[in-house]
Amino acid sequence: MSSGATGYDSKVWETLTHFYDTRAWIPRNVTMVNKAAFDALDKPTQESVQRLAKVAEDRGWKVWETKTEWYHDEIAKKGMKVQKPSPALESGFKKIGEQLTADWLKRAGAEGQAVVDAYKKM
Repeated sequence: MSSGATGYDSKVWETLTHFYDTRAWIPRNVTMVNKAAFDALDKPTQESVQRLAKVAEDRGWKVWETKTEWYHDEIAKKGMKVQKPSPALESGFKKIGEQLTADWLKRAGAEGQAVVDAYKKM
């Protein structure tokens, strides 16, 4: 399994013929802010920080989308067949993911469940 970027960088077309876009590697970058420092800001500054964070988030998703399309186009030009996964492959990945999550939650408990619940809300 690979992202289009890693597939391109490693010249995956030299050894493979098909690339299935499973969206398994979608980068998530996070900027953290000290809560006390943020809370100490005046309301207009807090709102500006939040607004600019949203601008950065939207830009990041757009850049990811554009770059992903570019990488897929490039590996296709090299002769690879770039395809969406079949329904069977998608359901197989989903089933495995659900099992791995359930196994992890047995160890992670309530804190882990809170993390999974927050992720699913994104």
